[in-house]
Amino acid sequence: MSGLPTLDELRGGSKRALARALAAIETHAESEALARLLDAATAAPRAHVIGLTGPPGVGKSTLTNALIARARERHETVGVIAVDPSSRRSGGALLGDRARIATDPSDRGVFVRSMAARDRLGGLAEQTIAAMVLMRAIHDLVLVESVGIGQSESDISFVADTMLMCIQPGSGDSLQFMKAGVMEWPDIVVVTKSDMEAAARRARADVEGALTLVAGSAERPRAPVVLVSATRHQGFVELEQAIADHRAWLREADRLARRRRVQEDSWVAEAIRYRFGSVGRAVADGLAAGPGGPFSREQFVNHELMRRLRS
Repeated sequence: MSGLPTLDELRGGSKRALARALAAIETHAESEALARLLDAATAAPRAHVIGLTGPPGVGKSTLTNALIARARERHETVGVIAVDPSSRRSGGALLGDRARIATDPSDRGVFVRSMAARDRLGGLAEQTIAAMVLMRAIHDLVLVESVGIGQSESDISFVADTMLMCIQPGSGDSLQFMKAGVMEWPDIVVVTKSDMEAAARRARADVEGALTLVAGSAERPRAPVVLVSATRHQGFVELEQAIADHRAWLREADRLARRRRVQEDSWVAEAIRYRFGSVGRAVADGLAAGPGGPFSREQFVNHELMRRLRS
């Protein structure tokens, strides 16, 4: 396709150029030019990616707003992907990011993109991964806000370097999370609306109790639990410290690179399964593995990654 910006042009800070590139992910999925751009972006990650998930109404967007504001105070550029429920009539995003995430349109350091989840059950849109890859290559921080979380909404782990799970006091969410097994996913648990005080402290105790059921290890430490109140501007220093601690842990022993390699593997496997079903996935795994196959697993992932993302 013609007119697709280069990675260097995107890093120049043009919102119009980034909007054009993100639109191409949906409208020119088969373009070789788009594939080359995504290849370049995948090979040159810059941002730390934070995923936010939790039940609808828990305050993810309020938390996202606060994280954006604090990042901009540090002069960091921020890309935001807000995945919304889909309209049954139009198929588009039902709520839309502008209704929930407030930013200054003239601020070239923030870019917010809303995407409709459509028929995906995993909390993310089909184009979220490709959009994240682009934003990760040009911003200092990327925030990905999912539709919600439950037994099927685990896709946020496919894109996040640090995953925040949000719960609110008095909701009984911690018990439901114990049933669903989702305590195995988050890197940090955030109890929102902590101005509810006693109820927030009880929620933290419940979550910490649930987390004791998850065996921590050197490769998967138990998630810390942080109390945050956006209305009172409380708890953000502690939250940012928890994020910084997790980033430092990821930098040790090549963990960040290994996590991203596992994610890329998952992108390919899920894309093949989604398009060709479990039989196609089994055939692809057979081609990629084993002595006789034409590709090693790593070669197969590198060869197929962007092709599968755009098909």
